[in-house]
Amino acid sequence: MFTLPLDTLFVFAASTPIIGWILRKGGAEKLCGVYAIIGLLVSGSMVYNLFLEASKRPVTTSVCDEVYASCLRVDMLSVFMASTFIGIGLLAAVYSIKYMEGEKGIPLYYTLLLSMVGGMVGVAFAGDFFTLFVFWELMCVSSYVLVAFRKRRWESVEAGLKYLLMSAAGSASLLFGLSLIYGLAGTLNFHGLASVLKGVKPNIWLDMASLFLFAGFGIKAAVVPLHTWLPDAYSAAPAPISAILSAVVTETGVYALCRVFFTVFQPLQVQWSMVLAVLSLVTMTFGNITALLQDDLKRLLAYSSIGHIGYMLVGLAVGTQIGLTGTALHIFNHALMKGACFLCVGAFVYRVGVRRLDEIAGIGRRMPFTTIALCVSLFALTGMPPLNGFISELTLFMSSVEAGMTWLGVAIIVNSLFSSGYVLRVVKALLQRREAEGFENVKEAPLLMLTPILVMVFMIVLFGVWPDPVLEFARKAAYALLSMGR
Repeated sequence: MFTLPLDTLFVFAASTPIIGWILRKGGAEKLCGVYAIIGLLVSGSMVYNLFLEASKRPVTTSVCDEVYASCLRVDMLSVFMASTFIGIGLLAAVYSIKYMEGEKGIPLYYTLLLSMVGGMVGVAFAGDFFTLFVFWELMCVSSYVLVAFRKRRWESVEAGLKYLLMSAAGSASLLFGLSLIYGLAGTLNFHGLASVLKGVKPNIWLDMASLFLFAGFGIKAAVVPLHTWLPDAYSAAPAPISAILSAVVTETGVYALCRVFFTVFQPLQVQWSMVLAVLSLVTMTFGNITALLQDDLKRLLAYSSIGHIGYMLVGLAVGTQIGLTGTALHIFNHALMKGACFLCVGAFVYRVGVRRLDEIAGIGRRMPFTTIALCVSLFALTGMPPLNGFISELTLFMSSVEAGMTWLGVAIIVNSLFSSGYVLRVVKALLQRREAEGFENVKEAPLLMLTPILVMVFMIVLFGVWPDPVLEFARKAAYALLSMGR
């Protein structure tokens, strides 16, 4: 129906409730997690096959060509994003087996997780706005429910409702923008729009369409001032869902902005460049400074994510291949860094039930592996060499200097110093000699939770020391994006 990776994810998502019903009879409902992991592994192997094809030329599959001109178009950027989405989803699913143990509605949880990953992969594979919007809504609806999954907790329900309302406004904005685009060009196909709008001079209707689309995707990307849903959603969601939200769901918004401004709105690239640069500066500065003021570890990481979205916008503002390479690379690196951070915090919550800095003081002595993993991930966020965050932030810095936006490169350096401030606060709290009360019998995180954390940390170090494979992949992804709009 679609492509094999998508079909696989949706078949496993649709069949998970049935598998859960069967397993419930035998008291083995948690094995739904194993079933979801198998689905993600199979889908990931199929993405590799698509990589081999897309490296030669983009792969196009018609979905509903007669009515909507809908299609899936898989290029190197699509494969890059899909690999990141499925990889993070897989690690979160492994972590969830133990973390979600004892929760009610486990089959629903894994159904929603697979649907959310499938929605993100569909967004990456979409070759037109109609297809993108359908998968976008699937991703959004799944994530609303997952944020509010623990429905007996007021914090989760409130955060889920706020997330729903903000995203609904974003979806309405997208529909307004798409209606204007269709009225101007008579098509929603990316390739067709790139051809039709290439010779169109900027006008009020094109400006309005781009503004509506930016607002719609900007809400999901948490670009300041459209970020207000994010801290509550990240804080209230279960730890593996917080990891997915911060690592890849928000970055899906950045991906969509890349597609819009470098494929469809190529004529507006110059006039949007300075707007994106200013939003990048405001977003990274607001996120990092606000993170300095937080005592709740999950909220601190949430605001840190906003700061890193600002870094990603640098590549869009610059608009060159090296800038977009930096953005793609930072999407991948941030997925590992922030995903590992949220999983580590989830391990603390799992063992001691708290997440404020003063309440987890000294826990590093009781949970050394989790603490070391969190410290490595946090230092990577600051851009410290030889960790992976350094490479992507350096690439973004170089791109801004080459494009004549040296002030934006300086902003990256200054914000790295801001991020060092909150990282040192966390490290100091974790390694305090005086422990908070009640830690006498605290043990290290369970192996099933620790394994995905250590895998992420290993990759953080590996791609910091040896960034060539991912850097080359990101370069090809950026080239694919720019070549489509030409």
